[in-house]
Amino acid sequence: MKIAIGNDHAAVDMKNEVMDYLKSKGVEVVNVGTDTNERFDYPVAAYRAAKLVAAGEVDGGVLICGTGVGIGLAANKYKGIRCCICSDPYTARLSKQHNNANMIAFGARVIGPETAKMIVDEWMNAEFMGGRHADRVALITEIEQTQALASRGE
Repeated sequence: MKIAIGNDHAAVDMKNEVMDYLKSKGVEVVNVGTDTNERFDYPVAAYRAAKLVAAGEVDGGVLICGTGVGIGLAANKYKGIRCCICSDPYTARLSKQHNNANMIAFGARVIGPETAKMIVDEWMNAEFMGGRHADRVALITEIEQTQALASRGE
């Protein structure tokens, strides 16, 4: 498995812990974030990771900023990305099972490193369930591509 990981200046320490954890599990990690505490704009890291995920160059992406919100929102602007902002392992698992999330985001100022590792594990080990969930993901894709829900008369 190959994962892109991106972060801003608020999340350098947590990124390093999560990156080391992933590597210890045999995961190849592509670091697209910053390694310093100097100001770094989270949309840049989100863009770099989302680009790799959407192109299929990595199997998924993990994003970390202060809250996870800004970096997750930025990633979701990239076509083909379904990034879920998670503060708990349950949400991370369901984001993959129900929404086929190809990226997750969380906040270094919101959760601790052990929770971050649990979130990453649940997301990586989950499988998309398909079925009714595939229909909903298709609707999300329709909105993304057309800015409409023509299949629903909207």
